[in-house]
Amino acid sequence: MSDANNRGTISLEDAPILSQTAYPGNQYIIRLAAPDCARHATPGSFAHVTCAPSVPMRRPLSLMCADAEKGWVEFLYKSTGRGLALLANREVGEFVSVLGPIGQGFETDPARPLILAIGGGVGIPPIYFLADQLKGHSVFELFVLMGSEVPFPFDLATSSQAIDGIPAEVNMKVTDLAERGITSRLASNVGFSGCFKGLVTELARNWLTALSTQRLTKVQIVSCGPMAMLEATAALAREFEVPCQVAVEEYMACGVGGCAGCTILVQTPKGPAMKRVCVDGPVFDAATIFTG
Repeated sequence: MSDANNRGTISLEDAPILSQTAYPGNQYIIRLAAPDCARHATPGSFAHVTCAPSVPMRRPLSLMCADAEKGWVEFLYKSTGRGLALLANREVGEFVSVLGPIGQGFETDPARPLILAIGGGVGIPPIYFLADQLKGHSVFELFVLMGSEVPFPFDLATSSQAIDGIPAEVNMKVTDLAERGITSRLASNVGFSGCFKGLVTELARNWLTALSTQRLTKVQIVSCGPMAMLEATAALAREFEVPCQVAVEEYMACGVGGCAGCTILVQTPKGPAMKRVCVDGPVFDAATIFTG
């Protein structure tokens, strides 16, 4: 998709807050009535939102869910920094300025119908959004792995489903995803009950190792999270020779490609180039960013 086409889907809306729910670890899920944004939102895209009237600089927040029919969008964020702390204090009925959706989302390949989706920390929203979009899909099978060092902001339950490569004691699942027919497992270094003790990429490696050669040819990876996690995910993709897309997180000013303040080095067919995370991404082929 070209930059111009992408800009054609971006809307500016004064969106009333429909709900705001606090979770442990300074985490919040906010729902906004933003029908134009909801209509064009895709997993991996984001919106640039104002946190409070006293903070002119917007904050980029990954879209976690969108309902085009009902006209709302949801974001998961941590109240780190002054701006997001003020957003966490906003109440239902107040208005938030929403500029979005922005950016290139994940592009799933039907030739590789088995999707390993890896989300870490505040990188979980695009993975959750993708899972919601693919529920009941006739082609794709999704396996979601999430990692966090704070409690997960979802209802969790114990699963009795055995998964090759996943230790039996790693049995915690996300209830919402299970209700959509999507398998999930969790990882944390904190030692939460039912979660893998370690990095989410280590858990992913266990699962990939257990796959047959034939099944491995059906795998594609999508991931979003801290840069170190994305680099480890890209290394997994190289090791197992599977394609991988990563949604990159970066500080932003304008959010629509004008300031070029969010550029990263990307390898292209014409050589190295600086690409803007906001409109050229935030989703990139992992091999073009992490070359090993």
